[in-house]
Amino acid sequence: MNAVTNAVMSTAGKRRLLALAAAWLATRALMLWLLAHDAAPRLGGGSVAREVWHLYHDWYGVLAHGAFPAHDPLWQYPPGAGAVLLSPALLPGLTYFQSFVVLTLAADAGITLALAVAGSRPGRRLLGAAMWVGGLPLLLHVPLARYDVQVTAFAVIALLTLPRSTRACGVFAALGALVKVWPALVLLGTPRGRTTRSAWAWAAVTGAGSLAVLAALFANPFAFLRQQGGRGVQIESLGGTALAFATHAGWPGEVRYQYGAMEFTGPHVRTVAYLSLALTAVAFALLLLWRLRARRWTPATPYDAALSAVLLFTVTSRVISPQYMIWLLGLAAVCLTSRHTVQRPVAALVLAATALSSVAYPALYGQVMACTWTGCVLMLARNGLLATAAVLSLVRLWGSTRPAIATPGPTPGPDTVTRRLPQHSGA
Repeated sequence: MNAVTNAVMSTAGKRRLLALAAAWLATRALMLWLLAHDAAPRLGGGSVAREVWHLYHDWYGVLAHGAFPAHDPLWQYPPGAGAVLLSPALLPGLTYFQSFVVLTLAADAGITLALAVAGSRPGRRLLGAAMWVGGLPLLLHVPLARYDVQVTAFAVIALLTLPRSTRACGVFAALGALVKVWPALVLLGTPRGRTTRSAWAWAAVTGAGSLAVLAALFANPFAFLRQQGGRGVQIESLGGTALAFATHAGWPGEVRYQYGAMEFTGPHVRTVAYLSLALTAVAFALLLLWRLRARRWTPATPYDAALSAVLLFTVTSRVISPQYMIWLLGLAAVCLTSRHTVQRPVAALVLAATALSSVAYPALYGQVMACTWTGCVLMLARNGLLATAAVLSLVRLWGSTRPAIATPGPTPGPDTVTRRLPQHSGA
């Protein structure tokens, strides 16, 4: 009987994996088609693909000569980003744009495979892989023209390798952090004791060693810090949404392209930026407090904590670009591989926010830039979903790690009759 059951389950599992592979091929073909038609007005009018063939390619030319683009105010990324932007050189038979897209698809396929393998293990689910495969196309062709898929791959693999190798977890988290900082947050929820010491130690050694190598090979490795400090309030951020509504009340601010994004300029913008930084500090303090007070760890706690941390830092950031949703999709997908996760409703909110993000950019970005009522309401809805998801995520994470309260057994009442069984002695 057990053999028959296992055979049926194995057949069903293979069918689900085949369906997942077919869905990946179909949706990625659609994303490639959209990228090929990027010039259409509703698909961005060429702005999505321009990021790669203009900006990334220009940086590639500087990096290929052994220096980071220190004097470019758009360069705001840690040194590891240079390695990703140089990676298209691995495919010399293609143009830079073609190579970049191929490598992005390879990273996407790697994430899908990792989620599928993890979800196929006993006690796990393929729901996470399904969310990634079906959720990423909600951003249309944007993921293929940004390197956030590669960054997300580091974070996803770091989390999925944690149960089997704390060393691998620390290494991948550190490499991801060198590319775009936030993957370091995946180490926040590692179980206390030897697991945390090992993962954090390997992350520190890997990060320090890789940073030293990059500093030796390239000039100006820390130039990005200066550019990051000058960033303002992007129109798609939570603070930007407040300022967009303020324009309808007479606020005289304007939208201007600077530091690689459309940002607000005018009175009180700096105050809003400082408030965002203060909220980020509060979020960090809450996460540290959770870490100190957490008493119970489930197999899903590291995944849930990673999603909660990145959500909080995203929502309180001065910038919430559409590609940031790629990070949240990947982490939510990791959560859904485990039956122990408490983040299922949060994952649903992330999916909804992702769908709205593609409406805001590229479809109706002109409305968002012009701060029309349509653009304001659209961003309020998207950011409202993200803020709700962040709060709900932290609350559910906090509740899942509190010590279990022992339920007292029933106490004998006045009507309870206690019967004693006769005691027997002897063999």
